[in-house]
Amino acid sequence: MPRENLNDLQAFVHVAREGSFTRAAAQLGVSQSALSHAMRGLEERLGVRLLTRTTRSVSTTEAGASLLATLAPRLAEIEHELAALAEYRDRPAGTIRINATGHAAEYLAWPRLAPLLQRFPDLKIELTTDYGLADIVAERYDIGIRLGERLARDMIAVPISPPLRMRVVGAPGYFRQHAAPAHPHDLASHNCITLRLPTHGGLMPWDFGQDGHELSVRVSGQWTFNTMGMTRSAALAGSGLAWLPEDQVLPMLDDGRLQSVLDDWCPPFDGYYAYYPSRHHVTLAMRTVLDALRGPMMDR
Repeated sequence: MPRENLNDLQAFVHVAREGSFTRAAAQLGVSQSALSHAMRGLEERLGVRLLTRTTRSVSTTEAGASLLATLAPRLAEIEHELAALAEYRDRPAGTIRINATGHAAEYLAWPRLAPLLQRFPDLKIELTTDYGLADIVAERYDIGIRLGERLARDMIAVPISPPLRMRVVGAPGYFRQHAAPAHPHDLASHNCITLRLPTHGGLMPWDFGQDGHELSVRVSGQWTFNTMGMTRSAALAGSGLAWLPEDQVLPMLDDGRLQSVLDDWCPPFDGYYAYYPSRHHVTLAMRTVLDALRGPMMDR
C-alpha cells in the first residue's frame, strides 16, 4: 500500500471507534464528505468492505473489526513513540487528553492547569467531562480523574485532592414550605433533585454515614439532570433538595442562598486521584501536567 494511504488507515480507526463519520471528521479536522470518500477509496484499494453504513450509524464488518483489532494498537504504539520524542525537548509540548467528572474538571483540573498553559505555550490540554466510568485506554486518554473508590484496576494513581464531603442543600424558600429532614429516610417525602449516571442509566443514590453506619438512599423528585451545575442551579431556584460536593456550594452556604441539612450524616470520604495505565510512557508533557494536578490550588 502506498505510504500516503497510512492517513486513510488512521482515519478508518477514528470512524470505527466513533461509529460516526460526523464525529470522526470533527476529530480529524476534515469534512464528512471527504472522510466518507477516503473510506470508500480505502475499501476499493483493499478489495474488501470494512464499514457498514446506515442513515444513523456506521459499524465495522467482520473484516473491518479484524483490521481495527490489529491496526489500532500499532498506531497507538507509534503515537506513543512519537510523543516520547518530546523528552528531548527542554519544555513540555504536545496534547494531553484528560477525562474527568464535571466537578473535578471545574473545581480541580481547570484552576490548576490554566496557569500551566500560560507558562508553556506549546502544551495543549483536551479536557473531557464525563460522569461515566470511561475506559481511558480504549478511548485513548492520557489521564483520568476519578474518586479513589472508582479507580480502575492496573492503573498508577496519585492523590490530587484532600478528602471530600457531600452536603444536602436547599434554598431558604424551599425550607419555608417544607420541614427540614432529621434523618436520611425523611428524604422520601421531599422533592429531591436527582443526577442520572450515564454508565448504567440509573439515578445516583445519596450515600450517608454516621458512627460507622453507612446508608444509601434512593431519592426522587421532579427534576433530574446529568450535570451537577444544573443540579445546583435548581436548588438555588428553590426546586428541591440537592446532594452536592461541599466545595461547589460553600459560597452559597456562607451567604445564605442555600442551607444545609443532615450535616451529621455527611462525613468526609476519599478524594480525587489522577490515574493512567501502568504501561503508559510518561512524557515530559504528561509529567508536567501530573505535577500541576498534585500541586496547590490556584484561586478561582
